[in-house]
Amino acid sequence: MYENDALKERVILVGVCTADSDDTQYSLMELKELAAAAGAETVGMVIQNLDRVHPGTYIGSGKTEELKEQILSLDATGIICDDELSPVQMRNLEQELDTKVMDRTLLILDIFARRAYTSEGKIQVELAQLKYRLTRLAGFGRSMSRLGGGIGTRGPGEKKLEMDRRLINHRIAQLNRELKEVVRHRDITRSQRMKSRTKVAAIVGYTNAGKSTLLNCLTGAGVLEEDQLFATLDPTTRLLELSNRQQILLTDTVGFIRKLPHHLIDAFKSTLEEAKYADLIIHVVDASNPQWDMQLHVVYQTLKELGITDKKVITLFNKCDLLNEDDVFHDFRAEKNLRISAGTGQGIPELKQALEEILRDGKVLLKHTFPYEKAGEIQKVRKYGELLKEDYRENGIYIEAYVPADLL
Repeated sequence: MYENDALKERVILVGVCTADSDDTQYSLMELKELAAAAGAETVGMVIQNLDRVHPGTYIGSGKTEELKEQILSLDATGIICDDELSPVQMRNLEQELDTKVMDRTLLILDIFARRAYTSEGKIQVELAQLKYRLTRLAGFGRSMSRLGGGIGTRGPGEKKLEMDRRLINHRIAQLNRELKEVVRHRDITRSQRMKSRTKVAAIVGYTNAGKSTLLNCLTGAGVLEEDQLFATLDPTTRLLELSNRQQILLTDTVGFIRKLPHHLIDAFKSTLEEAKYADLIIHVVDASNPQWDMQLHVVYQTLKELGITDKKVITLFNKCDLLNEDDVFHDFRAEKNLRISAGTGQGIPELKQALEEILRDGKVLLKHTFPYEKAGEIQKVRKYGELLKEDYRENGIYIEAYVPADLL
C-alpha cells in the first residue's frame, strides 16, 4: 500500500509597484503569510515597476517572459498576483505561462472557505465565491467548454456559458434567502440585547492583531488562537462581568486586511454590522508590527465603508511585552489609548477600568431610599446600573448608584 502526501503548491508571488509610495514589498510579505495560511510554499517573489497595471497581462509581456523562465527554474506550480485580476488578465497569463494563476482575492476566499465552521460563515463564504466566479464567466470561454473560434463552436459554448451563469445566479438567490433568515435571527438576538440594556463592545482590528486572544483573556471564551492570518472567522459573543456587577457583551469580529475583496465585505456585512450596532469599539492593534500605523488606517477605512464613524473607540496597542518601554504609540481618533499584552495579561486591569468608566458615562447618579415594601426595585438597579452603596436603615434601604437615565 502506498501513501501519497497531498501535493503542496509551490508558488511565485507577483506584485506591481505603480508609485514610490506603494509598499509593494510589505504587501508581498503579507501575501506570503496568506499563501502559507492556504497551505502553499512561496519559492519566489517578483515586483514589476510600471506607471499603471498592464490591462492585458498585469505585468507586461517582457516581465511575463522572465516569469515563465523563473517558474521552470524554481519548479513552481503556480503564481499568485497581489491584486485582483480581471478575467482577461488571468486568461492571458494562464495561456502565456502555462501554469495555474491565482490572485489575492481568490487566495483570501480559499482561506475563508477553509476556516468557516458555522452555517452562517459557510453561506457567506460560498456567496462571495459565487459572486467572484460570476464576474469571470465571460472571460474564460475555454474553461466553459468552448472549443475555440469558427463555425459550429459558438452556439454550444454560449449555451454552456449561459447555463453556468443561470445556475450560479440561482444558487446566489438561494443563499441570499438563507442568509436573510440568519440575519433575521441575528436581529432578534440584537433586539433582545437592547431590551436588556446590556452594553455591547465590538472587538475589531487587523487580522492577527490578537482579537481572539483578548476575548479569551477577558472571558475564557476558548476561541482558537493561532499566529496566522484569519485564524478565526466566525464571530463569538461572550459576557464580561466587571466590578460592581457591571456587565458588557464582547463580540469578536472577522479581521480586516488591506485589499479586502469587496465580495467579502458584501457577504460578511451582516457579521460586520455587529460593530455597527455596538455601543463601543475596542480596536486591537499589533504594536509589534512595523506597519502598525498602516494597519490602523486600514481598519478605520473599512469601518468607514461600513458606515461606522460615530462610535467611542478604545485602542489597545497589543503585544507590548515585545516592545521597549520608550516606544511611543497613539491613536488620535480613540477615546483612550492603552498598552496591553493579551497573551500575558499585562494592561488588562487598566482596560477593565476604562470599560467601567465608559459604561458609567451617560448614567445618572441616583441617591434614594426605597421603602422595604419596594425593595424589589433595587434588583433593577443591580441588573442595569452600578450599585455603589447599599445601607439598611429604619425607614428603608438607602442606595447610591449609577443608573441609565431611562431607568431613573
